[in-house]
Order: sequence, then structure tokens, then C-alpha cells
Amino acid sequence: MLRKNKNVTIPVSIGYGLTDIMGGGAFTVIGAWLLFFYTTFVGLSPVEAASIVAIARIVDAVVSLFMGSYTDHFYKNYFGKKFGRRRFFLLIGAPLMLVYALLWLDGMTYGFYLAVYLAFEIIAAMVLIPWETLPSEMTKDFNQRTKLSTCRMFLSASGTFLATFIPGLLIGYFGEKSAEAYLINGVIFAVLFMICVFISWKVTWERELTPEMLAELEKTERQKTLAEKLAAFGRLFKDYGSTLKIRAFRKHLAIYLLSFTGKDVYNTVFVFFCVYCLNVSSSLAGSLLSMSIVGLPVTLIAGIGIIKFGPSKLYVFAYSLMMLCLGGFFAVYQIPALNTVATLVILAGLYQVGRCVLEFTPWNVFPFIPDIDEMVSHQRREGLFAAVMTFSRKTTVAIATFIVGLLLQNGGFVKGSQTQPPEAIHTIAMLMFIGTAGLLILALWQALTFHLNKRTHKIFVDELDRLKAKGSPQHATPEARRVVEDLTGYSYDSLCREPEHAEDSVAVRSSSVS
Repeated sequence: MLRKNKNVTIPVSIGYGLTDIMGGGAFTVIGAWLLFFYTTFVGLSPVEAASIVAIARIVDAVVSLFMGSYTDHFYKNYFGKKFGRRRFFLLIGAPLMLVYALLWLDGMTYGFYLAVYLAFEIIAAMVLIPWETLPSEMTKDFNQRTKLSTCRMFLSASGTFLATFIPGLLIGYFGEKSAEAYLINGVIFAVLFMICVFISWKVTWERELTPEMLAELEKTERQKTLAEKLAAFGRLFKDYGSTLKIRAFRKHLAIYLLSFTGKDVYNTVFVFFCVYCLNVSSSLAGSLLSMSIVGLPVTLIAGIGIIKFGPSKLYVFAYSLMMLCLGGFFAVYQIPALNTVATLVILAGLYQVGRCVLEFTPWNVFPFIPDIDEMVSHQRREGLFAAVMTFSRKTTVAIATFIVGLLLQNGGFVKGSQTQPPEAIHTIAMLMFIGTAGLLILALWQALTFHLNKRTHKIFVDELDRLKAKGSPQHATPEARRVVEDLTGYSYDSLCREPEHAEDSVAVRSSSVS
């Protein structure tokens, strides 16, 4: 469970990254096909279908919020001591992945689909939140963490490709009007997800417990009063709020939420756009989505690019390319002569290059955020940050999905119909172009002022290690001071005052936030 000085090899990185075949694949299928499946085969209205996703993800977001803190302290539990405070949840989550297949049963009730989707979202969060913290647990080295994240995103891109390619094949084989293709697809992926999560559990490890954690284990726990439990509950929310006081995390979170929500809007309406606006088959739509295969080599190139150029330049490249392709799809929509398979394949392929870089970059940045927080809080709070990211992500995608469903229904979309009125077609097109591009532009605005990269991270960690070794704050170089202040959002001098209590460290320095 706990390993000292273990090297992060390529096989280990691949084993760790396999879980993102589930993270990337499951939600790609859901984003691209679930609303279409529910409105075309199950007979739900757009609002009913979207409400399943929205309700489940909002409930799951609340559960996810507590999951990160729970795993941070799970080392005190018997199972946490035996299997790891993070990895235990991978072990129990692996067989529960089979629930995914139930999402694609035909002829069930609204309540059934809501309950199953809610269950899957919670199971996925139970696995993904602790799993996302493992790069920070396994190594402190920038390059080794990048190796883990690159393998992760390569496999996520593989999952995204499989999640679009396999449904297209099955729909082509069983026919456009067959619900059976969706169920078979669900069974295939449920088994695959189970195997991947189990392998990740098998090959990963966690850092050794800190002296502070060991001291906590030696304490004799007494029964807390109700007032103390309520106070602890309040402190938990205070801790969640404290993550947003870290400037680099605020920017990282804004970039992540805006760009991923824009990508979600595109995925949700793309099949509708192809079928109803461009008058092509859903199997061709699946084939266009499966151009995500370009993400496999792009991920490897992006792994080199993030080390050489830094996240900010990768963000600019990704968002610019995606918006250029959206402009191309708009031209195809407006000019029928451009509506050829070759044109659609080129646009879809280039879009997937940008999308891959979009997805790759934030999760390569995330493992370095807790290092910045340690300067402020004097704690390792990977789980807390993972929970805030997951909560925020699931809340925004829930709201966005519901808005898409609401706009489709208000735009005159007719459930179960093979043709749609002009108002509905126009609504689908506007969601695709204005919704996606607007969010990408906002993400680009934030990315231009994001300064965390390999160079600044090294300067920051070196300064943190110097201070932890009782180095004098007066001996800090001007560059170290500037980097620390830029990434944390606090004045350097205030960060060097030792707080009375570790858990109050953020509050003590809150007046220094820029």
C-alpha cells in the first residue's frame, strides 16, 4: 500500500491511467448518446432526459464534495490502514462499474433511469476523486507526475475514441432504429471499466503517513458532542472555501469549468446537429466523433509540449483550433455545397486535436496545485481540491445539460420524430455554435494570465522546501518572492508567519489575498 522511493515507470503510469478509460469513455458516451437515446428510443422529452442527468449530477456533486475530505482522513479507518486511504475506493469501486450497463436498458420508467444514473455517478465519483490524487501521492517530481498524467490522458483519449467508435459500429450493424446496439455497447464498456479500475488499484501506491498523521493515529478518540460535530461540519465547508483563496487554483478551476462545459455542450448537441441540421445518419455522427482517435498521438505530443511551453500556450492553441473548426461547421450548415463527408471528417478531426489538448492540460496541472496550497495551509489537501473540482464540474455540467434540454424543448424539438421543425433545427445549431464558442472564449481569457508551469513550479517548490528546512524568509530571492505571491495570491511576508493552528492557517492569512 505504502511504498518508499518507488520509481514511476511507464508500465506503472499506464496501469494508473487505465481508470481514465472509464473517466473519459463513460462520460463521452453519456454526453454524446444518452439524451439522443432517451429522446429517440425511450420516449422521454428533452427536459425529462436532461433532468435525469441534471438531478443525478447535482446530488452526486454534493456527495463528491465530502468524498475528498473523507479520503484525506480515511487513513484513520481500519480499511484505510490496510488498503490505503485513496486506493481502497478503487478496490470496491471496480465491481460496481457493472451498473453502467443498466443505463442502456430500453422500456423502463423515468424513475428507473434516474436511480441508475444517480448510482453510476456516485460510484464513478467514489473511484475518480481518490484516484485523481494519486500522482501527488506517488511522486513529487514534475517529470514523473507529467509521465503519469500523460499516460492517463493518452488512455482517456483511447477511452474517448472507443466510446465513439464502438457505438457507431454497433448502430451501423444493428440499424439506426435499434435500441439493442446501445445496450450491447453498455455491457462491453461496463466490463472494460471494471477491469481498468482493478488494474489501477493493483499498480499504484500512496505516500507514507506524515508525522502529523501518525500523531493523529496515536490519539485516543473520545465521543464528540453534537456541538463539536456541527462545528467540524462548518470547518469542512470553510476548508472548501479556502481552496478558492489560492490564486492559481481559482484560475485553474475557471479554465477547467469553462472549457469542459463548452466541450460538453458540443458533445451533447453534436449528434442532434448531424442528424437534424446536416441530414446525415447517426452512425456517421458516431464515426465523426470517433475522429477522437487523433487524440492518441496528440496526447504524447502534448506531454512534451506542456514541459517545453507550459499550460498557458497549450490552452491558447486548443481553444483557437476548436473555435476555428466551429466556424467551419457553421459554414457547412449555411452552405449545402460544403456538406460532404470529406469536409466533415477534416473538421471533426481537427476539432478533436483541440479537444484532446483541452482535456489533457488541466489534469496535468492539477497535481501541482496542492504544492502551492501547502505554502498557505501547511497541509497536504489533495482530496479537498479534487472534491472541489469534481463538485464544481458536476454542478456546471448538470446546469448546462438541463439548459440544453430546456432550450431544445422550448425550441420546438419533437421527441421520437425523425424530422424536426425549422425552429428546433435553428436552436440546435445555435447551441452548437454560440454555446460552445462563448464558453471557450471565456476560458481563453483566463488562460492568458495563468503562470503555473515547470519553471515556476520548481522555483516555488524549492522555496517551500527551503522554508520547511528553517530557512530565513529574508534570504528569499526576488524571483522566488514574485512567483510565490503570483501563484498563491498572498503576500510573501504573510505566508511566513506561523499560524497558531494548522487548520486556521488560511483564515489567518485571508487578509492578504490579492
